[in-house]
Amino acid sequence: MTWLTDAIRPRGLHLALIAAGLIAVGGCAALGLRHPATAPQPLPTIDRPTPIPRAPGRPDGAALTDEQARSALITQTDLGAPWTATGGAATWRDGLLKATSSAGQCSRLMDVLYTDELLGGPPRAATGLDDADTGAQLRYQIGARRPADVDAALAWLKTLPEQCARFTATTGNGLVEDVRVDPAALPEVGDARQGLRVSIATTTSDDRDVRLTLEVAAVRVGQDSFALTNGSLGDVPDNATQAAVQVGALRLADVHKRGRAQV
Repeated sequence: MTWLTDAIRPRGLHLALIAAGLIAVGGCAALGLRHPATAPQPLPTIDRPTPIPRAPGRPDGAALTDEQARSALITQTDLGAPWTATGGAATWRDGLLKATSSAGQCSRLMDVLYTDELLGGPPRAATGLDDADTGAQLRYQIGARRPADVDAALAWLKTLPEQCARFTATTGNGLVEDVRVDPAALPEVGDARQGLRVSIATTTSDDRDVRLTLEVAAVRVGQDSFALTNGSLGDVPDNATQAAVQVGALRLADVHKRGRAQV
């Protein structure tokens, strides 16, 4: 498996302009085989669980419809080149995130990172984007949980830099991983938010040192929520995480504003 260890080229100007503008307004066998950076299986672009019932008498606080949730997803246009629609789940998902730990809450963290259930359940809508320059993959989802449940998930995420600051996890192939969890600053958007930076280091069966870095963000905006992971075996484009959080919050607010105008 090629681990994308080449030097990462400087990021373009597009994301910096997005961030500035928004602020102004508001398994491979033991991971030893060579495989492409993404697996051929396509990542489902949209996943829609059972809708949450509307809040009686509160059109401004009603749950998103499926159509609204899809329209609230970020796109490759929001992040600009070199981001494109995903070509499939990155091989490091099965290779590195599918792991367990003897530390209960830390094992739970690995589970939710692997299953993409940061907000405590399957999303209402989801999409994936790939950055060919860095080998990064950004997975973005609109939550399908009630605000109280989302706040509970955010509170749990907030405890992890202390509870799981550093722990050991083991993959199905027997690789022992050194995992570190740190808090990560997010733009002050929405009503509640939590960011994490997760670093996973291991050595493959052919003595390759591998390090996966994941930036994690979860945000509640009124009755709605979204979460994302931005991961890479090279440098993680942090400006993409920041831009995605800001665009996501503004888009959710805009979707509800348009929905109220139609009531």
